[in-house]
Amino acid sequence: MERKKFLRTLGAGAAFAITFPCLGSCSKDSEIEGEIVTPPANVDFTIDLNSSEAAKLANNGGFILKNLVVVVKNLEGEFVAATQICSHEQYDQVRFVNQDGGIFYCNVHGSRFSQNGTPLNEIPNSTSKALKIYNTSLEGSILRVFE
Repeated sequence: MERKKFLRTLGAGAAFAITFPCLGSCSKDSEIEGEIVTPPANVDFTIDLNSSEAAKLANNGGFILKNLVVVVKNLEGEFVAATQICSHEQYDQVRFVNQDGGIFYCNVHGSRFSQNGTPLNEIPNSTSKALKIYNTSLEGSILRVFE
């Protein structure tokens, strides 16, 4: 029996009751992880690179999340920091990935950014705003991240 014919035999109420849960669970919104948040202001903090908190920064390509900032030791061994908040729709899902020489990537809608914050792809219905990049300075084993 064809689906249309089957649904007609059930009646509109039964068809709605069967299909509505499926449609709701198939929506893109149910797949989105993370939250929409306001980007941090007045960023200025330090990280002791000898601490357990900074263990992932010991290797090139490693990153940590702190104070809504992605702090990275890029593939060249330099420290770079960017907001964890995507400039597309403000989700807190920006991470560093070891692709194309190392980029910032938001898995919510696939936004990609260079290490200087420049958008690398055009997202539909997006203004293609740059990702906020913060200054870093290293003194001994203390890494400072600031605006």
